[in-house]
Amino acid sequence: MMSENYKNILVAIDGSDASKKAFERAATLAKQHEAKLILCHVIDSRAFSTPQAYDKVLIEHEKEYVKEFMNEYMEKASDAGVKDYEKLIEYGSPRMKIAKDIAKETKADVVVCGATGLNAVERFLIGSVSESIVRYAPCDVLVVR
Repeated sequence: MMSENYKNILVAIDGSDASKKAFERAATLAKQHEAKLILCHVIDSRAFSTPQAYDKVLIEHEKEYVKEFMNEYMEKASDAGVKDYEKLIEYGSPRMKIAKDIAKETKADVVVCGATGLNAVERFLIGSVSESIVRYAPCDVLVVR
């Protein structure tokens, strides 16, 4: 067994039950390894690409919702005894952004994600976010069931 410690743990959060479980596992790992926990959510900007959906009220509502649940997770990280944590909210395709950009930018040693997220239609059409992270992330990936 490797005795290597994780220093930067990236956890993908989308508000689903699966991402809640992923967060809990990531927080435990962060505490065990005395690592930095990076809570990440990618707002899918493709959802706002049609004129009807491009309503500023809708976009602001989404931003507020994300900020709110991310702040709740920040509190949970603190309550779990994690000493070093931050939140990261980005825009783009969650599938590519987490795996290719954010994992590198944060120097993640491991990405923790739930096995399934919120968007069943996207999963059916183009594959899941977790599948994409497993395929493209430059580091270890822990998929939590």
